[in-house]
Amino acid sequence: MPAPRKYPQELRERAMRLVQEAQKEDSSLSLNAAVIRIGSRTGVNPDTLRGWCKQASIDAGERPGTTSTDAARIKALEAENRELKRANEILLAASSFFARELDPRLPW
Repeated sequence: MPAPRKYPQELRERAMRLVQEAQKEDSSLSLNAAVIRIGSRTGVNPDTLRGWCKQASIDAGERPGTTSTDAARIKALEAENRELKRANEILLAASSFFARELDPRLPW
């Protein structure tokens, strides 16, 4: 079960929109300066807001990186891989157990 979100989705969207608007109004404003300015006004930690903005630009294809959907898919595939490895270990142990039962002369 994922951890509960500290910030409501509406606040998250509003803060990211305000950062984009601030950068459009002042083209010399860096992402860091914008998130510090907007973060203090909205009550969102600037590092958290910076991460949201970076991930949003990755998801939009504006910057390289792993998109949110790809990250979720990778996480699901890794969990499935762990489960399959566990099942293989169980099957291997069961097969060696039953092989010993059939022929006690076998070394394993």
